[in-house]
Amino acid sequence: MTELKTELEYILENRVLFPVFQPIVSLNQKKIIGYEALIRGPENTAFHKPLDLFAAAERLNIQTQLEYICRKVTIKRFAELAVPGKLFLNVSPSVLLEPEFKKGETLKFLAKVNLDPDTIVIELTEHKPTDDYQALREALIHYRAMGFEIALDDLGAGYSGLRLWSELHPEYVKIDKHFIKGLHDDKVKFNFVRSIQNMAEAMNCRVIAEGIETLEDFQIVENIGITHAQGYYFARPASQPVLELDTELFIKRSARQQDYQIAGSKLAGSICKTVSPVSAETSINTVMELFQRNHDLSILPLVDQGLASGLVFREKFLSKLFSSRYGLELYGKQAVKTFVSDTPFSVDKNTSIESVSKQLTTSMSGDKAFVITDNGHYFGVATVLDLLEEMTRQQIQNAQHANPLTLLAGSVPMNNHINRLIAERHPFCVGYFDLDNFKPFNDVYGYHAGDEIIKAVANTLSQHIPAELGMVGHIGGDDFIVIFSCADWFKRCEDILATFKHIVPNFYSAQDAKASGLISEDRHGRKSFFPLLSLSVGLVDSESTSQCQSHVNIADLASEAKKQAKKLTGNSVYINRRAALNQTFKPGRANAFPLNFDTSQLETS
Repeated sequence: MTELKTELEYILENRVLFPVFQPIVSLNQKKIIGYEALIRGPENTAFHKPLDLFAAAERLNIQTQLEYICRKVTIKRFAELAVPGKLFLNVSPSVLLEPEFKKGETLKFLAKVNLDPDTIVIELTEHKPTDDYQALREALIHYRAMGFEIALDDLGAGYSGLRLWSELHPEYVKIDKHFIKGLHDDKVKFNFVRSIQNMAEAMNCRVIAEGIETLEDFQIVENIGITHAQGYYFARPASQPVLELDTELFIKRSARQQDYQIAGSKLAGSICKTVSPVSAETSINTVMELFQRNHDLSILPLVDQGLASGLVFREKFLSKLFSSRYGLELYGKQAVKTFVSDTPFSVDKNTSIESVSKQLTTSMSGDKAFVITDNGHYFGVATVLDLLEEMTRQQIQNAQHANPLTLLAGSVPMNNHINRLIAERHPFCVGYFDLDNFKPFNDVYGYHAGDEIIKAVANTLSQHIPAELGMVGHIGGDDFIVIFSCADWFKRCEDILATFKHIVPNFYSAQDAKASGLISEDRHGRKSFFPLLSLSVGLVDSESTSQCQSHVNIADLASEAKKQAKKLTGNSVYINRRAALNQTFKPGRANAFPLNFDTSQLETS
C-alpha cells in the first residue's frame, strides 16, 4: 500500500497523466459537436486504467487533488490541439462543491489558455449517493453564470440519476451504455430509452446515448429520436482525436432498420420538394442573381458531392447582404458558405413524419426548412409548415375513421397504410385478432362488460406494439388488425396472448373464474359451458405480404388464418404462409421454424 501511495503521489506531483478524447456526435447534423475527456495514468503501471486510478485516490483521500490536476492537464491539452467543439469534463458532485472549485480556478485557467467558458460542459459523474441537492443547485447556478453547461453522466446506473435530473435540469443527459447495448433486441431497454427521450423533450434537454458500438445500435437510437451519441461505432478515445467522421457511418442502412422506421403515417419523402442545389463555393453574386431571376425561390440548398452542407434562406440572405451599405461590393465575390454557419437538419426520406417532428423539436433548430436525404445523399427540402400541414391532415383523417369505443384507427387508415407499405416495398406482417366466446360473455355480463373487455384488448395490443413498431386498428366489434413493422412479430403475439390470459379472469365473477368458464345459451338455445375469453390470431407473414397487390389480398389471407386459429382451443396463433405450407402455433412453442423442422407437422391451407 505504501508503494502504491508513493507511486500515485509521484504521478500527481509530476502530472504524469494523459488525456484522451472521444467524439460526441450530433445525429441530426451528422458531425462532431464536442469531445469527452478521459484520463489515463502511465502505461505499464497499476494506475493506467482510470477506475484503478480514481479508486486508489479515493482510498487515500486525495480524489479532489487528482480531479483538479486532471482538469488542468485536460484543458491544457485540449487548447493545444485546437479542436473545434465543446469539451466535456468529468467532475464528481462532491468535488464540484469544494471551495477550491467554486473560487473560479477553472475559469482562470481557461483564460490562461484562451478557451471560452462556453466551450466547457461539466459532466457530473455520480459514484456515491448525493443528498445535498440544494447545495448542488446553488453551485450549478454559480457555474452556469460563468458560462459552463451541465451534463449528467450514466443516467440509469447511478444512485439517484432521475432525482438529479429533475433537480438540476442539465443541458445534456447521458444514458448509460448498459441500456444501449442490445437495445434493438430488448423490449425493456427499448421502452426505457424511449421514455428517457420523451422526458428529455419535455425538459428541453439533449440526450446523449453512450456505448454505440454497432450499426444496429446507431440505427435504433437515431430512430427513437435521440439527437446525440458517443461510442466505438464512431471513434475510440484517442490522444489525437478525429476531427471529421466518415459519412458512410450515417448512410449505411440495413433491412433491419426499416423494422423500426415505419409507423402508421406518411414518410418524409411525401412532403419533399425538389429544389436544384448549388455548390457551397458558389459566389454570393451568383446566388443573388438566382434569387433575382426566380422570385418563387425561397430556399437554396448547398450541396457538394451529394452531401448538403447548408440552406440559404432568401429573406435572411438579402437582409444580411444589404444590412451594410456596401454589402454586395464587400461580399459579392466570397463563397456563399460564408453566409451559412450551421449544418442543416436532415432526415432520410423513409423516416415517418412523427419521427421527423420529434427530432426537429429536440434539435431546437429555429430554421423553417430542413433537408431530406436518400441514403445519406441530398434528395430535396421540406418546410416545417409542410410537415405541420401533413400531420394535421393525417390526424383529422385518422380521427374521422377512428373506432368510437377504443379510438384506434378504423379500416380506412389501416387499408391505406397497408397499400402504402406494399407500394414502397417495406416488409411487414399482418395480424387479425378476434375474441373467442365473446357472445356468451356479453349475454351473461351485459354490454358494458363487453365494452370493457374490448377496451382491454385494445390496451393490451397498444402496450405491446408501440407506434415505432407497428399500427393497431379496431375494425369493428371484437375484431382488431395489427400491422407489424418489426422483425419480432411472433414473439410480440406470444406476449400479447400471455398478458391477455393473465388479465381475463378479472372480468369474471369469482365463481366463473374458478370454474374457468360460464354457463350460457348456445346458438340453438341450449345451456352450454363456455371457457374463459381467449384470443385467436391469424397472421400473414412478411414473405406473404410482399407477394400481395393490395390490402384486399392480405385481408383474404388474414381472414383465412383467423378461421384456422379459431378452430384451436384457447389463445391460439395460426400463420398463413402464401407458399401453401402452414404451421399452427400455441404460445410457448418455438416462434420460428427450426432449420430441420419435420414437414409431417405442417398443414396446408
